[in-house]
Amino acid sequence: MHVHRHHKIRTAGRLAGGKITGMTGVILAGGKSSRMGYHNKALLLHRGGRMIEGIYRTLAELFTEVIIVTNTPQHYQFLPCRKVSDIFPGKGVTAGIHAALSQCNEEAVFTVACDMPHLNPQLIRHLAQQYQDVDVVIPRSDGGYEPLHAIYGMGCLPALEELLDKGEQRVISVLPKVRVKEVEAAEVARFDPGFCSFANINTPDDYYRLRNAEKDPDPLGQENEMLLQSS
Repeated sequence: MHVHRHHKIRTAGRLAGGKITGMTGVILAGGKSSRMGYHNKALLLHRGGRMIEGIYRTLAELFTEVIIVTNTPQHYQFLPCRKVSDIFPGKGVTAGIHAALSQCNEEAVFTVACDMPHLNPQLIRHLAQQYQDVDVVIPRSDGGYEPLHAIYGMGCLPALEELLDKGEQRVISVLPKVRVKEVEAAEVARFDPGFCSFANINTPDDYYRLRNAEKDPDPLGQENEMLLQSS
């Protein structure tokens, strides 16, 4: 399957207080939440709303368009943005990035997972500035590559489709096939010393730590308990 689109290549906008141009913000919301004990982490309550709402607000302040990649768009009707589905269903994050690139209106996407509540706008702008004459901008933390908090350009589509056709679901497998700009951990740490941007919420313990750290008074906490205990 080949879904190619030709875009005029341009450098992502770098206005300090303006929107990042030439790039779409993408929330990947297609994963299973098996370790959470609840099927959809994105809908857990956080800071008086759903977790995905805070992520959406951050991206909407940075990008002219934000899209959600999901195969259950009915779950996100409360968000005023476009929802797109996988073209290669059931093939994980790689399929989500492919779907975003295939259906976005710009030549690149900045992707995040739906359970990353600590996004750093300054770091995101810095990554966007690195998107020049490359296909991927990927940061590193002290744990290695962070492919869920990265920029992917249209030049990745053929390689992504090749991987998906072969059943390969590891996003980092695309890196040897395209032009990559790595942003080293020391550079990331200038903006985010604790690498909090890359932290996600995988288990109930992760979620409780998040709420305790933020002293979230969450008036709907009882509903969260029900969500975490449901299957």
